[in-house]
Amino acid sequence: MATEAAGSRNLPEFLERFAKRVARMLGADWCAVLLIRGDDVELQGASEIPADAEEIAGKTSHASRGREVSTVHVRQRVAADQTELVVVPVRGSDGEALGAILVHGARPEIVEDEKKLLHALASHAALSLENFRRFSQLERSKQQWVQDIDAISDFIVVHDRAWKIVRTNRSLADHLGLPPVALVGGSISSLRTLAEGDGTLPCPFCLYTALSKEEHVISSGEKIYLVSTSRTRGATDDDERTIHVLKDITDRREAERRYRELYDSIQEGLFFATPDGRFLDVNDAMVRMLGYASREELLRDDVGAYLYPEPSARGRLLAAIRKTGGLRNHEETLRRKDGTLLHTLQNITAVRDSQGKIKQFRGLMLDVTEQKKFQAQLQRERDFNQKILNATQSMILVLDTAGLISYANRRCYEAGYKQEEVIGRRLVELVDAAQREEFEAALETTAHGQQVENLEIRAKRSDGSLGHFSISLSPMRDGQNTVNSVVVVMTDITDASVMQAKLAHSERMATLGRLVSGVAHEVNNPLAAILGFTDLLLENPEVPANAREDLQIILQETQRTKDIVQDLLSFARQRPVKRELVNVGVILKQTTKLRSYDFQSHGVEVVEEYDENLPTVMGDSQQLQQVFLNILNNAYDAIEESGRRGKIQITTAYKDGAIEIVLTDNGTGISDVERIFDPFYTTKQTGKGTGLGLSICYGIVRAHGGEIQCRNNAGGHGSTFSIRIPVALESAAASAKEAGR
Repeated sequence: MATEAAGSRNLPEFLERFAKRVARMLGADWCAVLLIRGDDVELQGASEIPADAEEIAGKTSHASRGREVSTVHVRQRVAADQTELVVVPVRGSDGEALGAILVHGARPEIVEDEKKLLHALASHAALSLENFRRFSQLERSKQQWVQDIDAISDFIVVHDRAWKIVRTNRSLADHLGLPPVALVGGSISSLRTLAEGDGTLPCPFCLYTALSKEEHVISSGEKIYLVSTSRTRGATDDDERTIHVLKDITDRREAERRYRELYDSIQEGLFFATPDGRFLDVNDAMVRMLGYASREELLRDDVGAYLYPEPSARGRLLAAIRKTGGLRNHEETLRRKDGTLLHTLQNITAVRDSQGKIKQFRGLMLDVTEQKKFQAQLQRERDFNQKILNATQSMILVLDTAGLISYANRRCYEAGYKQEEVIGRRLVELVDAAQREEFEAALETTAHGQQVENLEIRAKRSDGSLGHFSISLSPMRDGQNTVNSVVVVMTDITDASVMQAKLAHSERMATLGRLVSGVAHEVNNPLAAILGFTDLLLENPEVPANAREDLQIILQETQRTKDIVQDLLSFARQRPVKRELVNVGVILKQTTKLRSYDFQSHGVEVVEEYDENLPTVMGDSQQLQQVFLNILNNAYDAIEESGRRGKIQITTAYKDGAIEIVLTDNGTGISDVERIFDPFYTTKQTGKGTGLGLSICYGIVRAHGGEIQCRNNAGGHGSTFSIRIPVALESAAASAKEAGR
C-alpha cells in the first residue's frame, strides 16, 4: 500500500483501491475518503454507500478536521435507523487537515484494537494526497510558465550548443507566421532575417560564446532590437542552453533620436550634472553659450571651478539646491572659456533616488547678458530722464486719451499740488472755464498725433488762484503707432506775464510822458499869451461890463487849462523829486485828516491799521500825499456811485525790504483794471475827471522805485490798491538788526 501510495498518479483510482483494501483489512461493510478543499468537502473512493452521501459529508466534516479517531452517527439510505461511521482524520506533514478515512460496519473491538493501523493508513493517505497536490501544482506551474512566456511581447528563443532551436515563445512564432512547434529542432541560423549582416557564428544573436551574459543592439529593416543573452546548463554538462530575448526598441530609439534633436536644437542651455556639480551631459546651445569647441571638451574636465568668477559661488549654489530641491529664475554670473562674463537665468531641479538622496541635477540656462546690458542702459536712461523730469522747473504731466492725469513730476508737488488732487483727475478741470473749450480742442488735436506748443491758458494754481501757464502737448505712441497718452509740459508764466505787462506799461508811460512833456511846453506858450492879454483887457476901463464877464470866464478857463498842463508836466516827471526820509504812516494820517469831514458827513467809515514800527522811506512827502489823496478821492467817488454804506480800510506793513500800503473800498469797483493807470482813461462822468490822476500816481510811485497795483475785490464789491515803496537803506539795516534781537 505504501509503494502504491508513493507511485500513483491518478488520485480517484488510487482512492478507490485504497478504500477497498481498508474495508477488507478491517472487515468493514464499506470505506470512503473525504477530501477537504478549503471550506468544501468531497466524498470519494466508495462505489456503493448505503446512506446519503451529502449527509455523510456534512456530518463528518467537523470530525474530519480533528486530530483523533471518532465516531459519527448518520441515517441509512433505506431504513430510518441510525448507523455509526468511524472517522480517521488525515493531516499533511505541516499539520494541515487534508480529509478523513470513513469506515462503516467495522466491529467496535477491532476499531479499538487497530487504532495504530488506522493512523498508519491515514499517514499513507496523507502522503498520497500531498504527492498528488504537489504534482498538480507543478503541472499548473509549468502550464502557467508556458503561458507567461507566450504572453511576453518580446521575442524569446532558446538554442542548444549544437545551434538547434529548443524553445520559442508565441510572439516570435507569430511574427514569423509559424506555429511554435514548427521552429523547435530547426537551426538557429534560420532566424538571421531578424538581424542584418553576416556574423561569424551560426546564431545571428550571439556575439561571444564565452560570456554567460551579453547585451547588444541589432537591426533588421526598419526594426531595431535590443538582444539580451543568457547561458545556462541543461540536464547534462554537455547540454548548455543559450537564451536570447529580443526587445523591439524601434520606437524608443526613434524617441531618443527625436529627443536628442530637440535637446540639441533648443537655443537655451540644457545640462545634467552630478550632485557635486560636474556636467554629465549638455546640449549644443550650452556648449556655444560657454564658448567651448565641442560637447566632449566641456564634459572632459570638471570646468565648474573655472565657470564661477567668485570661487565660493559654486558652493552656495549647490547648497541652495540641496536645501530647497531646486531653484527657479536664479540669476548667476558665469565665466566663458575666453574669460568674458556670462549673465544667466537658471532653473535647476534635483533628482532623488528612492531613499531621497540626490543623484542628479537637471537644469535649463538662459543667456541674459544682452538683456542685462539693455536693462542697465534702460535704467541709466530712466534715471537720466527721471532726473530731468524732477529737475526741470516746468510741470510735466502724462494724460491718457480721456484726459486723466496718470503721472506728475516732482515740480508739480513742489508747486503745492497734492497727489490726490492731481492723479486720476481731468486736467481740464484746472483750466479756467472760459478757456476749457480751447484746451479740449488742443487735447483732441494731440490725440490725433499732432503736437501743440506754447498754448497760453489760465489755470488754477495750488492755492486756488488763477495763474497764466504756457502749455505744450505732445503725443506718445505704442508699438502699433497709436497715440495712447499725451505729455503735457506746463510752465507757470504768471510772474513773467505780470512783469511783461509792467514793462509794457512802463514803456507806454515813458512814451506818453515824452509826448505829454512836448505838448505841455507847446501849450504853455499860447496859454501865457492868453492869460496876459486877458489880464490887460480886464485892466482896461473901456471894456464894457458884459465883455468883462466873458473875459473873466476866459481867464478862469485858461487858468484851468494851465492847471491841466501842470498836471501833464507832473505826469511827465518834469518836476524834480525832493528826496528826504519820510514816515509813510504819518503821511497817511495827515491825508485822511484832509478828507475826514467829507467821510464823516457822508457816513463813510475809515478803518486805519498802521504798523507803528515802520521804517522810513526816501521820498517826497508832498508827492506821496498826492498819491494817497488821489486814491482816497477815487474810493470816495466809487462809494458815492454805489449808494451803499461806505467803508475804506487802510493797512500798512513791512515786508521783504519795502513798505506795503493797502487801500480797500467797497464801492463800485473798476470796469477795466488793465487800463486804470493809462493817461486820460477815466470811469467818471464827463467834466468830473481828466483821467490823469492815477497815471500821475503811477509815475510818482515808480519815481520812488516802488510799485502800484489794482484789483477788484472778490464778490464784486469795491477795489483794492496795493503800493510798495522800498525803505531807505539805513532804515532797512536798522529793521534787520531789530529783527535779529
